[in-house]
Amino acid sequence: MTGTVTDNVTRMKELFEAFGRGDMTTVLAGMDEGIEWYAAQGHPWSPGRPFVGQQQVVEGVFQRIGAELEGFEVHPTRFLSDGDTVVMEGRYRAQRHKTTGKPMDAEVVQVWDLRDGKVVRLHEYTDTRQLADVTGIGD
Repeated sequence: MTGTVTDNVTRMKELFEAFGRGDMTTVLAGMDEGIEWYAAQGHPWSPGRPFVGQQQVVEGVFQRIGAELEGFEVHPTRFLSDGDTVVMEGRYRAQRHKTTGKPMDAEVVQVWDLRDGKVVRLHEYTDTRQLADVTGIGD
């Protein structure tokens, strides 16, 4: 096991705080270059395979959030850990989708795997029915 459970939870909290500040340099620095990012099955933005590498995560996730959602935030409510795995329970919230005008408030669980203090894998579980409704994709 690399690092301690507390270190991994602290690391993930720091990355969520950086994301909340819009500090994408810190967020990306916390990811392994070969990160595998698995969107929830049925997620309207999912390409049907994981996003692999920082560039695919930026283009497929972060840029899309900025382009489509106003006031997007992740609200972690609980962190659990087991060695190099950290689980975050929380909510995705956005004031509105720029096309549909609908707000978002969706439950989410994210499972993060870390190696040497960097995120190597994320698997997200969220309310994809709500995301489809909010985005207008998959109606």
